[in-house]
Amino acid sequence: MSRVGKKIIEVPKDVKVNIGDAAIEIQGPKGKLTTPIPQGVSFSLENGQLQAVRAGDQYAAIHGTARALVANAINGVSTGFVQQMDVVGVGYKADLRGNSIVFALGYSHPIEFVLPQGISAKIEKLPRTINQYQTTVILSGIDRELLGQTAANMNRLRKPDAYKGKGIRYADRAYKFKAGKTGK
Repeated sequence: MSRVGKKIIEVPKDVKVNIGDAAIEIQGPKGKLTTPIPQGVSFSLENGQLQAVRAGDQYAAIHGTARALVANAINGVSTGFVQQMDVVGVGYKADLRGNSIVFALGYSHPIEFVLPQGISAKIEKLPRTINQYQTTVILSGIDRELLGQTAANMNRLRKPDAYKGKGIRYADRAYKFKAGKTGK
């Protein structure tokens, strides 16, 4: 029994939903997304409320996932998603150049990170209490999956180290660090 799959999705007034056989097309003020519908799950729209219905209990595993993907698409085209990434480390920096971000992350060469279509970025220096904090890269977009994958790829360029946390970090996560050597 899927509790998530049974929840009703409230569709905002400025969002249009077109239910097809294999996909749902969602259009809103921020853009347009198409979400595939898995076999065994169908959607019905009544009075601005969208509900996922499964054909049988054998589709219980995909029921909640299908509903969550459609809810994310509706939220994305109406309000959008934002992910903040902190660049931490002495000499580390990020520069926005057109559709790409050029990072200096302590390697012998700069790294050019090309942003995928549909993802935009801003670079700001926000008030943070992190040692060796340099800047924050603010990623935004309407596709939650693409935004999360872009943030993960950016994090992979230089993962935070275990002692000082130098690297590209997620701003909304707490990190635990190891203690360094003691001077005994």
